[in-house]
Amino acid sequence: MLELEGVHSGYGNIAVLFDISFRLDEGAILGVLGRNGMGKSTLIRAIAGILPAHSGAVRLNGEDISALSVHQRAALGITTVVQGRGIFPKLTVWENLEMGRIASGRKKRNRTDEILSYFPHLHGRLNQLAGTMSGGEQQMLAIGRGIMTDPLIMLLDEPSDGIMPTLVTQIGMTLGEISRSSGISILIAEQNVPLVFGLTDRFIVLEKGRIVAQGSRQAVSRSEVMKEYLAI
Repeated sequence: MLELEGVHSGYGNIAVLFDISFRLDEGAILGVLGRNGMGKSTLIRAIAGILPAHSGAVRLNGEDISALSVHQRAALGITTVVQGRGIFPKLTVWENLEMGRIASGRKKRNRTDEILSYFPHLHGRLNQLAGTMSGGEQQMLAIGRGIMTDPLIMLLDEPSDGIMPTLVTQIGMTLGEISRSSGISILIAEQNVPLVFGLTDRFIVLEKGRIVAQGSRQAVSRSEVMKEYLAI
């Protein structure tokens, strides 16, 4: 279980996140919604340890991990799929997957067969250079590489960015399957509201680094929230 309590964070002296508190239970999916520039990516970085918590606490299964490095948090089971995918374009699909397995520092099993069951499209491309694939295929690979770290929690930053709508739908359905079958907790930060609504019924909405709405789909679907904070 991941819990944030009163977290303030940002870049140097520039404050971006203010008093962020929520919890993500084991095997659950939490949607983080908000327009561009409202703090979603900063939140991902603060949880992953890329940015420090200036105050407040980040806890994993009750343990305060606020002072731990990115590598230490990865070793405890927090993996991040960054915006833009972050794959290694000059390595093959298989080599990219192996990089996930090797780099996390966790004692882990080889989950290649499981990943190919989620993303069968990658099966015939294991020897293909990752940089020659489409954006959607690269996103599948990035998610697969995250699973190869054998995570407890997967943080996804704008996974629909730059991907064809048909593949966005497919990836969304697969993320739901991953959570149900593997027990991985997922935090997905997105502007694509329909994608996140199709995945979960638990949300927070960020506006200028603050949580302005949270709770169920019904709570965040109120017309004033959708118009004022999500531009819908």
